[in-house]
Amino acid sequence: MNGEVVLDALVGIFLVAGGLLSLVAGVGLVRLPDVLSRMHAATKPQVLGVLLILLALAVSLRNGADLAALALIGGLQLTTAPLAAQMIARAAYRTGRIHRESLDADELAGQRIGPPDDHPDQDRA
Repeated sequence: MNGEVVLDALVGIFLVAGGLLSLVAGVGLVRLPDVLSRMHAATKPQVLGVLLILLALAVSLRNGADLAALALIGGLQLTTAPLAAQMIARAAYRTGRIHRESLDADELAGQRIGPPDDHPDQDRA
């Protein structure tokens, strides 16, 4: 078995996995009920899918300039997607387009919504 065959198989696996994660993100945007859930689906699997596709390209190309460009693209994805999700969540919260019953706590309003027994990380007296 040749090293090129192994690398091509690895590239194929990364491309399929990245494509499937991007597909899951798209399905999540359509199927999930509220803004906060959609925001989660739009960022986490999508960013991981893009990073896997970039990794497949890096393994396939193996050129210094190409690797630098791919690293820049990956870094920008890791930086901008969480910031965009934060801005979407804040805009949804401020316009009242979230389901308050789906929140455990409302840090922006300083209110606790769920029952205290649901949160094991709190100190118990």
